[in-house]
Amino acid sequence: MDLKKLAQRLELSDFPVGLGGCRISENCFDSCAYDIVVFDDKSEPDQIIQIDNETVVLYHGTFSENNSKKLLQYDNMQILQDDSWELRMFLSKIKEKRPSLFSDFAKNSLIESMFCCQKTKEAIENSDEFAPCWQKCASFYLADAISSLNNQRLGPTHLLDSLRKLKKTLINEHISVVTQTVGIERATPVLLERMTKSTIGFSDMVENSNSQVIQKKHDYFLQNSMISDCYFYLGYLNKENFIKIKDTLHRNPDLIHVLKTAFDIEADSNVLLQQADLIQNSCNRLLGAGLE
Repeated sequence: MDLKKLAQRLELSDFPVGLGGCRISENCFDSCAYDIVVFDDKSEPDQIIQIDNETVVLYHGTFSENNSKKLLQYDNMQILQDDSWELRMFLSKIKEKRPSLFSDFAKNSLIESMFCCQKTKEAIENSDEFAPCWQKCASFYLADAISSLNNQRLGPTHLLDSLRKLKKTLINEHISVVTQTVGIERATPVLLERMTKSTIGFSDMVENSNSQVIQKKHDYFLQNSMISDCYFYLGYLNKENFIKIKDTLHRNPDLIHVLKTAFDIEADSNVLLQQADLIQNSCNRLLGAGLE
C-alpha cells in the first residue's frame, strides 16, 4: 500500500494524518489493519475501509487529548501528512511525557481492575448474571497495567505474546495471575469459532461493527496455531465493549446471552470469588510498589 497517497485517497487533505498501531511496530501480522488517525477534532465513530485488499481503520483524534491511554496509542506515530507541523509538535510532547503517561495508564488500569473485582463480588451477592463479565474485565485491566509498567502499549492482538516475553521481575510475576484468571486454558478451535461469532454480534450491538477485522484476526490466529492468543484477543475486545455499556447493563439484561459465549464465562461463583481475590491482591501489591 502506498502510504504517501493514502491521506489523499481517503480525502483527508485538510488535516494532519498519522499511521499508528501494529503497522509501525515490529509486532505486525498480515492480518493487522492500517490504523489511520486524522486530527480533525471530530467525534465520529471509527470507520472500516477496504483499500487494495487491505483493511484500513480510520480514527478521529484531537490535539487537545489528555487521556494517557489515547496519547500512548499516538506515541511513535508515523506522520503521513502534516503541513502545519502541529502533529510533529504534538508527538514531540508525547515523547517527553512518555514515562509519566505509562505510569498514569498503569495506575488507572489497576484502579479499574480493582473496581471490576468489587463489581464481581457485588454481582455475586446480588445473583447478577454479569458477575463473570466483570471478573474477565478485571483480568484484562491487570494485563494492561503490567504491560504499561514495562513501558509497553500494545493492542490486544499482540498483548499476550508480549507478556510472555517479558523478563522475570517482581512486577512480571503477576502475569501468572492474568493467565490463571482469563481462561486461556479452555481455548479450542471449536470454542474460538463460537466466541468469534458472539464477539462480532456484541460488537454490532455496541459499536461500528469491526466484523471484518475480528474475523480476519481469528482466521490468522488459527492458521498459525495461535489458539491462546486468539482467545485473549477476543476476550480483550469484549472487555472494551463491555466497559462502554457498563452503566446501562440494567437496561439490557438479555446481553448476557451473547456474552456467555463471547467472554466464555465461568459459572462457578466460588471460582469467581477466588479469581477476584487473586487479581485484587496483585493490584494492591503493584499499587503499593510506588504507583500511589
